[in-house]
Amino acid sequence: MIFKFNYSLFIFFIFFTSCSSKSNDPDETITPKVETPSIVTISQKKLFVDGNRYYIKGICYGRNGYFNYQQDIPMMVEANINTVRVYAQIFDRAELDAYHSAGIKVIMQVDYNGNYETYVRDYMAHPAILMWEVGNENNYHPDWFGGNLNNWYRILEEVAGKIKAIDTNHPVATAHGEVPTAIALNSCPSVDIWGMNLYRWDNNVPAINEFVAKSDKPFYISEAGADSYDTKEEKEREDLQAQATQKILSDILSKNNVCMGVALFSFSDEWWKAGNPSQQDTGGEAPNSGGVPYDGAANEEYWGIVKRDRSKKQAFNIVKDLYN
Repeated sequence: MIFKFNYSLFIFFIFFTSCSSKSNDPDETITPKVETPSIVTISQKKLFVDGNRYYIKGICYGRNGYFNYQQDIPMMVEANINTVRVYAQIFDRAELDAYHSAGIKVIMQVDYNGNYETYVRDYMAHPAILMWEVGNENNYHPDWFGGNLNNWYRILEEVAGKIKAIDTNHPVATAHGEVPTAIALNSCPSVDIWGMNLYRWDNNVPAINEFVAKSDKPFYISEAGADSYDTKEEKEREDLQAQATQKILSDILSKNNVCMGVALFSFSDEWWKAGNPSQQDTGGEAPNSGGVPYDGAANEEYWGIVKRDRSKKQAFNIVKDLYN
């Protein structure tokens, strides 16, 4: 009997044996991804990331069912946006990885009513994190705190202090509606950076000067901007939004020696804010809405620099040019 060598069977046997030995190797482990945090520091009211000056050229980003970061990040990069300010904790590490890969940092809102200490511990090593932010315009809602804003400032100070004890690599901020009072500032020494949501028509420089005269604390503009619906003409006016955005951003950027930057409100139109989510409605509410250019009315579903279908408004190119 003559033995005939089966080459195909031999190759299959070698491949199968190799795979089997690897899968059953008790010494073989999968190395977890190691995250290295950015070291964010403050010096002379300026922000530094890993020793390099960092100026916030930001956008407010809602991140609900109408937002797709994989679609939106390339548009942010095109608009020279380097920071997103979000309104809720991001748990998806893939999203944080995508921001980091695109060179975009995150101002991360934390849930001060939830298990924020665990969240900070779990995510503080991610290199996309720029800072932690506690609260958004809570000073407009004393009703949330038993009618006494001192209760809010006590909570803010407590949360900021606990975060700083956990994470020494990132500052803690808050987003305050308008210029904070002396009581607010003095009640919260653990807050490293004060954000101000400003809607003073198309000129926020007086508010910036007011803050500088009142406090030595670092600050940035956590919200500013204009919507694209004109209630006077009862139609959309992208040109007026672009005009206001040009003036607002130019003025804030001119104060870069004292202000850490700005997060423009906002990235995309959000149809869920004022009426039927399946259509774009006028109206809505906003604090200090009388200061919104150029009609004194805040039409909540028209604030984006892009529409819901991600077509660009005229304001998109204003942002792109000024953030360059």
